[in-house]
Amino acid sequence: MVDAAGLLSVSERRKLSNRLVDVERQSKHQFVVVTVKSLGGHDIADYGLNLGRTWGIGRRCFDDGVLLIVAPNERKVRIEVGYGLEKALRDEEAGEIIRNDILPRFKEGKFAEGIAAGSEAIIREITQ
Repeated sequence: MVDAAGLLSVSERRKLSNRLVDVERQSKHQFVVVTVKSLGGHDIADYGLNLGRTWGIGRRCFDDGVLLIVAPNERKVRIEVGYGLEKALRDEEAGEIIRNDILPRFKEGKFAEGIAAGSEAIIREITQ
């Protein structure tokens, strides 16, 4: 959990971080949530791929990492899914999570709630 955009309170970051650690411990899948102040002119898809590769999200042999990226200044959200989890969390499902769980809350200015709801929806998909 990296909140570079400062969208979450300390207690919200701690709670989400603990949840992500628990998910990884139980499922072995690594799920990382990141907020950024700016994408620096990059496309969010490219930014996510580069971030995932640089940080080594997911187990190398399984490519089973998930990354939720929130860039509020550019009004962009993306869920990047490693190949090893594509059956559990398809592009269509990721799109539905963004549309149904995240964006409605973001439109109300409730970023923490949107991130929490989206994270829980992702967790449901990757731990079934």
